[in-house]
Amino acid sequence: MFIQTEATPNPLTVKFIPGETVLPAGTTSVDFSTAEAAVDVSPLAERLFKVSGVAGVFLGSDFVAVTKTEEREWLLLKPLILGALFEHFSTHQPILLSAPAPFVPNEEDDEIVTQIKEILDTQIRPSVARDGGDIVFDSYDRGIVFLRMHGACAGCPSSTVTLKNGIESMLRHYIPDVLEVRAVQD
Repeated sequence: MFIQTEATPNPLTVKFIPGETVLPAGTTSVDFSTAEAAVDVSPLAERLFKVSGVAGVFLGSDFVAVTKTEEREWLLLKPLILGALFEHFSTHQPILLSAPAPFVPNEEDDEIVTQIKEILDTQIRPSVARDGGDIVFDSYDRGIVFLRMHGACAGCPSSTVTLKNGIESMLRHYIPDVLEVRAVQD
């Protein structure tokens, strides 16, 4: 098994690509910001959090993005993370113990929210996933779209620029009722 690594725009996050499916079909991403959140949910995330210096684990459809603490260096962490990933995938252990509930459109969403979600899902999220992250709709209130940043996007120095210059501009172009986009902090 060969696991590729890719830098992300966030210097604290590296994307690991094992060359096989990470999440089951229909599951777009799962984010673990603490070791406790992974307990009894994801044996892979639990294993990665045991590596000293791992601060977050984000599972995408075909990649794992790992965020480190500022104190640790990638030069020391990458071999430990690669070893944990190799052992987990080569022994065919489960990634998740139960699949998260699939996204089901809310029938109560108004037309604007439906349009926002459609643009996010078809045009923005695939691009953000290539950088090891995800952006998820949180809410819409009087022209303001609230989004949650996950994986490499969370805490990324360029996330504000991406949010304002990229996502906000695109949403405002297609949906004139959108006035602003803001990140929601977990």
